[in-house]
Amino acid sequence: MAPPEVDPRSGYCAATRSFRSKRAAVALPADRDLDVVTFLASRRHAGTVALVDAATGRRVTFADLWRAVAGAATALAAPPLSLRKGQVALILSPNSVHFPVAALAAMSLGAVLTTANPLNTPAEIAKQVADARPVVAFTTRDLLPKLPRGAEGIRVVLLETGARLPSDPAAVVATIGEISATPPDPARRRERVTQDDPATLLYSSGTTGPSKGVVATHRSLISMVQIIMTRFRLEGSDRTETFLCTVPMFHVYGLVAFATGLLGCGATIVVLSKYELPEMLRAINEYGVTYLPLVPPILVAMVAHPKPLPLGQLRKVLSGGAPLSKELIEGFREKYPQVEILQGYGLTESTAIGASTDSAEESRRYGTAGLLSPNTEAKIVDPDTGEALPVNRTGELWIRGPYVMKGYFKNPEATQSTVTPDGWLKTGDLCYIDEDGYLFVVDRLKELIKYKGYQVPPAELEALLLTHPEIADVAVIPFPDREVGQFPMAYVVRKKGSSLSEREVMEFVAKQVAPYKKVRKVAFVTEIPKNASGKVLRKDLIKLATSKL
Repeated sequence: MAPPEVDPRSGYCAATRSFRSKRAAVALPADRDLDVVTFLASRRHAGTVALVDAATGRRVTFADLWRAVAGAATALAAPPLSLRKGQVALILSPNSVHFPVAALAAMSLGAVLTTANPLNTPAEIAKQVADARPVVAFTTRDLLPKLPRGAEGIRVVLLETGARLPSDPAAVVATIGEISATPPDPARRRERVTQDDPATLLYSSGTTGPSKGVVATHRSLISMVQIIMTRFRLEGSDRTETFLCTVPMFHVYGLVAFATGLLGCGATIVVLSKYELPEMLRAINEYGVTYLPLVPPILVAMVAHPKPLPLGQLRKVLSGGAPLSKELIEGFREKYPQVEILQGYGLTESTAIGASTDSAEESRRYGTAGLLSPNTEAKIVDPDTGEALPVNRTGELWIRGPYVMKGYFKNPEATQSTVTPDGWLKTGDLCYIDEDGYLFVVDRLKELIKYKGYQVPPAELEALLLTHPEIADVAVIPFPDREVGQFPMAYVVRKKGSSLSEREVMEFVAKQVAPYKKVRKVAFVTEIPKNASGKVLRKDLIKLATSKL
């Protein structure tokens, strides 16, 4: 039987009512008994330096890196750390050259890696720890107080090169410097780790509601590594590219690309512990950076600068988080004609990239998130009727590919409502695909607020605000902002007799959440608009808030 006919221009197949990626398929390893770390370590490339600490200039060669990973894995598997396959290891840390060593060593044992944002409050971290139940935590001395006190059985490894201090709490078993210097034990019996085993447990707000753990397998990571290598044309290249890691390694893109994937193809990763424009520019020039991943607010700052900034050997910027406007792309091109802009679209549930623009020509299709990634199928589904739609029709984007998550951790209901039995991931984004196969993101079906690329679930802030004794009802919406993308705005119904002020509402929230989750605008109303089933009509509130812009 002949395969169904696919339109070569759009990638649309009328018989299956789905779109196929126009990019060449990427071959995936057939060996099922393969973990992502073994896959990365076995790659042959011309690279010498794997990691550079932007602040100190310290360099870690590939030989040093894989020696440290093997040593750390040996120490993690032995008492007193005793990390086993299927157990969870937490990393709570800003970007550092130690982050990939901890991540790769844990995953090589078949342990499941979970990461937390260092900006999160102790209460937010305690909630994640209670759900994920890690047995080992990698963190810094500064962040140690954020780990839950007396968290049962968590053994701590400090991400620093020196030795433990006598004053360190009893939970601190070692430093990464100590464990990575452990001689690898060739006699250690390795547990079998397969492509189908879970590798990461990253917390995302999913399509709605509170944060959920997204389980990705070794196969998800291996397939995304292959896509990343193809995207940057790094496979078999004699040229060593240098990437500046400005994106957080605790985030899916930072973890998959910079703490793992690019290390498999010989690229040098210059690690910036936190983003500051002067420090970013110094690192670009001092270390000969050729690729710069960033979020749109950094691009805005670069375009807004009175004079072109010195960008040395930089050839490409990689933007993600939100589509770039025509004005921003043209403004950047005018100021930095030697640098190409590439864009990407993805979710935690898709293990990073689902579509991307991979050349300056593709990025000229203004407003697009790009062409579907290799090995990807997509459907555009009418949210009301469930009908799959053809070219240039707007509906919810569903994607299918080898990188789609295994499911939400301990949450079969959420998994069933997000992933269909035949493997389609419902993204919660309203999109269309045009006649040339380019994906355009129109709106979010899901209600997440994206502040500088961070996800803020309105439901979480609403639940917190309802604990205030003077608040009767509340709705939180995304308020558009040129610099940060969106920030949380609260519509508040005061209780009778209350004279609660805007400032008091903002302070109440600020004391209890990470900085990126702060409510930055408040409006008082007599009632929150809701439909017959009691669901908040956020679109009406968004329209009201933005009508005055």
